[in-house]
This record gives sequence, structure tokens and C-alpha cells, in this order.
Amino acid sequence: MIEYRGDMRGEGRRFGLVVSRFNDLITRPLLTGAEDCLLRHGVAPDAIEAVWVPGAWELPVALRALATTGRFDALIALGAVIRGATPHFEYVSSGMTSGIAAVGSETGIPISFGVLTTESIEQAIERAGTKAGNKGWDAALAALEMVSVLAQLSDSGSGERA
Repeated sequence: MIEYRGDMRGEGRRFGLVVSRFNDLITRPLLTGAEDCLLRHGVAPDAIEAVWVPGAWELPVALRALATTGRFDALIALGAVIRGATPHFEYVSSGMTSGIAAVGSETGIPISFGVLTTESIEQAIERAGTKAGNKGWDAALAALEMVSVLAQLSDSGSGERA
């Protein structure tokens, strides 16, 4: 059996991060975690670009714009949608998630999902760097792995394997 497994080495790779400004109490630590992860795994500081957008709803549009530049090996979406007393949460979460998935499928660029969808601000804080870890870091790690896996798959036609 042939298996492909990604590594988490970022040397020579470029990453675009799209960050929601809404709930920036949460999204700034997610961005810090993602950047820290990428740097610790060998990505050069000038190979990381961050774009701020108004809210989670706008993430797919900016991700598509970055994906079509051809400058990035992977993209990372960072945001926080916190449930409130209205159905707004469901509409934003569903539309944003579908939009992000569509961009990845249509462009072939891996997009790591670092958007929190939580019931409360407390849950979001826990996932942005306190007792539940930093989901920005986790999203960056997934992006590193996907870049490696996709590189192996594209090389598999030439007989190379990791």
C-alpha cells in the first residue's frame, strides 16, 4: 500500500491569512497563534501575509482574491462567530462555511478553517489561546500539512514519495 503523509515544514512556502475584524478580541489571538505556528515551522516572516476583512461573512471573497493571485501555497481563514439571540448566527456560519469550501474546491488552493463558531464569548476565548489551545495555531498546522500532502500527490506521477 502506498501512503501519503504530510510533514509540517514550511521552508520556501507562502501563506495568506484572512482575518475577520469583527470579534477582534478573539481573532487577534488566533492570528498570533497562526503566525507563531508558521514561523516555528520554518516559514519566512515575509512569506506570511494577513488581510483583515470586516467580518466572517466577507472571508470567502477575500480568500478567493488571494487564491487567484497564485502567490500562496495555502490560505488560512480566521474568524469568530458567536451565537446571539437571533438566527443571524446560523446564516453567517452557514454562508461563510459554504463560501470558504467553494473557494478551496474551485481554486485547488488548500484553505484551512480557523473560524470559531461558539455558543458564547467564553467558549471563543477558551479556543483563542487559553485552556482549549489556540485554534489559529491548529489551522496553520493543518495548512502546513495540506501543502506537503498536495506536493507529494503532484509529485506521485514522477515516482517520488515522502
